[in-house]
Amino acid sequence: MPKIKTKKAAAKRFKKTGSGKVKRYHAFHSHLLGHKTSKRKRRLRRSDLVSKADMKIIKKILPY
Repeated sequence: MPKIKTKKAAAKRFKKTGSGKVKRYHAFHSHLLGHKTSKRKRRLRRSDLVSKADMKIIKKILPY
């Protein structure tokens, strides 16, 4: 079988961890930050894991 191409847009947004989970960053942290609380902005800086519901799709578009 031929190799599967990686979706480059997804490759820029997600990273695979050593255990095979997929890491992502939070949205809503690039502009309009004046009215958001410091606590909320601090939480948005941190990375998070992709939910189980989305994992199947992400693993398909990031095969390697």
